[in-house]
Amino acid sequence: MLDSDTLDRYADVLLWGLTTARKGRFRKGDVIFLQYDPAATCLAEVLYAKILDRGMYPLQRMGLTTFMERSFYEKATDRHLAWLPPGDRELYEKVNGRIYLRAPESLTHLKDIDPMRISKVLISRKVFRDILDKREEKGVYSWTLCTYPTAGLAKQAKMSVAAYAGQIVKACFLDEKDPLKKWDTVHAEATRIKKWLTGLKVRYLRVSSKNTDLVLTPGESRKWAGISGHNIPSFEVFLSPDWRGTEGTYYANLPSFRSGNYIEGVRLVFRKGKVVEADAKKGAEFLKKQIAMDQGASRVGEFSLTDKRFSLIDRFMADTLFDENFGGSEGNCHLALGASYSDTFSGNPARLTAEMKRKLGFNDSALHWDLVNTEAKTVTARLTNGREIAIYEKGAFCLP
Repeated sequence: MLDSDTLDRYADVLLWGLTTARKGRFRKGDVIFLQYDPAATCLAEVLYAKILDRGMYPLQRMGLTTFMERSFYEKATDRHLAWLPPGDRELYEKVNGRIYLRAPESLTHLKDIDPMRISKVLISRKVFRDILDKREEKGVYSWTLCTYPTAGLAKQAKMSVAAYAGQIVKACFLDEKDPLKKWDTVHAEATRIKKWLTGLKVRYLRVSSKNTDLVLTPGESRKWAGISGHNIPSFEVFLSPDWRGTEGTYYANLPSFRSGNYIEGVRLVFRKGKVVEADAKKGAEFLKKQIAMDQGASRVGEFSLTDKRFSLIDRFMADTLFDENFGGSEGNCHLALGASYSDTFSGNPARLTAEMKRKLGFNDSALHWDLVNTEAKTVTARLTNGREIAIYEKGAFCLP
């Protein structure tokens, strides 16, 4: 699928991402949790060796096969769905880094499973995500993830496996002579953009495209984040707005797969920060069940913009990791329903208590679902001094 040289470069880029994403420094003796789907074993083997070479401790765990995952959701009792494996809490309280190699062999094997059963698992295991979030806020943990090409992904993206693999190679700069240098360049330019955006005193943002007219309130004590190493590839610059200030209509024209379901043409209407209307050309009932997952699932947790000058992704990949970083001719924005990101807090995230998050309008949910719009759009900022400026148009940031 990917030759040995490409696997080696991919592993190096992932370790670059893991290191770049961490606020503190990695040290010999740190524990790196290496999770991977069965189809990505060859990449996991390369990473395992490189982690050992760095004097750290790799702890590997292979994910479920397609058959095993479907069997679980078909046969599991409510107790199974809520069950937390012994030792997992201790693991998450000790781990210093996590690399997840996603390689789904099917995107539709759970399509007949009641999504509420899947939601129960997400809700029960949210405690682990909370532990990791706190560790990351303290600078003792970071994570990254990537996608390994599979026939299942290629089929849903309507291309050959070889072509799909080629898209990954191109998007992650694995065909560059020095991929890490390229990522350093993108990271530096993104840092300049984030600094500019964070420095603007914004009352609200307005997103305007053919089918979207949405107002978002950045909120107090916010900063823009992104292109931090957390995802490979990642070209998005984002913030977690104050969910209470969301008003208007958002349309996701790019399809997505979630929990075995295909969803296309999502239209959301927000009033006073909450979804009051939700529909889709395909997958409408699934959409409505996701929004009902918990109290925060009908609120915004993230707003993101991708600059087409960074991203070489120019087609639907049937994988949110790539689709949320779509470049093409107009770039993209995406809005995530559900959980917010504490790294968009402008202060020390380690001091961000649950009560502070509530007061600042950071959303909390077991859901985090990115919905992508690739239409031609303009994003304007109404500043606190009354001025209005464009921050994004024609697929690129309007950095002075």
